Amino acid sequence: MISRKLKLYMVCFTLTAAASEASASPSSLTVGVVGQSLPRYSGSDQRRWQVVPLVQVRDGALFFDSQKGLGYDLQSDSGFYLEHTLGYNLGRSEQNSNWRDGSDKLKGMGNINASVNTAIAVGWTITPWLTLESKATLPLSDSQGANYQTSATLIPLQTNTDTVALSTAALFGDSRYMNTFYGVSARQSRRTGYTQYHAPGGFYGTDISLTWSHQFTSSWGALVSADYIWLDKHTEDSPIVFRHNEASALLGVLYTF
Repeated sequence: MISRKLKLYMVCFTLTAAASEASASPSSLTVGVVGQSLPRYSGSDQRRWQVVPLVQVRDGALFFDSQKGLGYDLQSDSGFYLEHTLGYNLGRSEQNSNWRDGSDKLKGMGNINASVNTAIAVGWTITPWLTLESKATLPLSDSQGANYQTSATLIPLQTNTDTVALSTAALFGDSRYMNTFYGVSARQSRRTGYTQYHAPGGFYGTDISLTWSHQFTSSWGALVSADYIWLDKHTEDSPIVFRHNEASALLGVLYTF
């Protein structure tokens, strides 16, 4: 869910930046594979391993990213930028799954259907080492509700071969989003035995990630990322949230043509 999206977005950002510095071409193709250890779903006390492919294609302002989707970004000389993407959320399963969020502990909760969404991010790169951003993700099909985040990214180290980035984000969701992923309706309560719970909209957590990317050559690169998410009491009190502080780890290798 949100934590993994933030982490993978940061991964793509740092490696793309390094690759761009190594090549003057405005067009690029990056492919890779990433292995990660992460909770089965947001609030789960169980973990799973997952291997996912990464594909990034860029032609000027237009890009395709296997994590973000299809989109474009516009940047000004003053450091302000706008990014708009059309993407896909895989939803959640009520049983263990290796390719999307889900757990047997959610049996009876019903599946959360996958949906198409659009995301709009507005940011300001104040200095080469500090970026502020606000982002809204809005569903376009089978509404899961809207979620938002404000983030700050600090880059304490950036050389021709190495980039270290520290990002922290405040997470928000509207009532529909919160109850889709953290609420328990009366029907779900009868089917699962979990106490009925209505999750209020608003602030629901904090996400902190640390990413290190390294370019071995102008084409080959590797990355390591660690992510920590803390769920606020509005989600922590949900009966399907078994752990309110979660950690994830990621290791990947990418090749840029």
